[in-house]
Amino acid sequence: MLILMKAKATPLQVEAVARMVIEAGLNVEKSNGSGPVMFSVHAPHSAPSKLTDEEVRKLPGVDRIAHIRTAYKLSSREFQPADTVVSVGGVKIGGRNLAVIAGPCSFESLDQGLEIARALKKAGVSIMRGGIFKPRTSPFSFQGLRDKGVSLLDEIRGQTGLCFVTEAVDERSFDLLEDHADMLQIGARNMQNFELLRRAGRSRKPVLLKRGMSATLDELLMAADYILAGGNRQVVLCERGIKSFAHHLRHTLDLGIVPVLKNVSHLPVIVDPSHGTGDARYVGPMALAAAAGGADGVMLEVHNDPTHALSDGAQALDLKSFAQLAPRMQAVFKAAHSG
Repeated sequence: MLILMKAKATPLQVEAVARMVIEAGLNVEKSNGSGPVMFSVHAPHSAPSKLTDEEVRKLPGVDRIAHIRTAYKLSSREFQPADTVVSVGGVKIGGRNLAVIAGPCSFESLDQGLEIARALKKAGVSIMRGGIFKPRTSPFSFQGLRDKGVSLLDEIRGQTGLCFVTEAVDERSFDLLEDHADMLQIGARNMQNFELLRRAGRSRKPVLLKRGMSATLDELLMAADYILAGGNRQVVLCERGIKSFAHHLRHTLDLGIVPVLKNVSHLPVIVDPSHGTGDARYVGPMALAAAAGGADGVMLEVHNDPTHALSDGAQALDLKSFAQLAPRMQAVFKAAHSG
């Protein structure tokens, strides 16, 4: 059972609900986020509940009660039947439009960022991606500009008007980036970094949550629940490829999860074919497949000089290739949703 309190519930009303649950012999967990208080209630050792829904509903301050059958709760359509639409600097992700997020794996300099940003804007992009902090497999690989790169977001936004999504790798970087980015990303390696998820739940900025490389659908949605339980309802899911026995591409891009997620969850879903393939030659076809397969958006790595990129150049589209792909993605999305 989930008990959701009203936004204006008083501390005494919250305490009364908790006391009733405990006195009924039930276990209770209270959310500690920025939104309305929520209780997760369950009977110990599968014992029958001695507390009825009607008794709880009568208590002052209670908004609603929900019984969710799946392991994931707040991200489930059982909890919220209507689609969530997330706004990033006024750009909507979800609904009947295809959001396109593009940019370099890592910002390398102001000049590089501005050149790419201007080309993206010309191609119709409103949300730019770009890493400031980079979690790399090798400690000897380029780790991003880190603290000194944060000002690039403000400078490029000021000159181009673009919005930004960038990755926070820990709580400290989240704190640092929160006032500068329009959306914070939690990457695949951190999908189950529960303290970082809780930090994202306390934020008022939209969060892009990438699926872990070995994560199941349930695990992805339960990770999203950590953010939602903290009070942040602005969560976007991202399929970016999983590990499998195959070695012909960097990862196996699981496009099949997109319609399943759309069926069982109200959260918007985007696809990252750059990481999903690891090869720029195959990014375009998979981006088109994502647009046809029901994704709410596509996230692409684009670089002005992929050959000399400091990270992930092999999977980055050059500016010309992206400019040619962008209208094709929109055309495919429109055709797939014309019925």
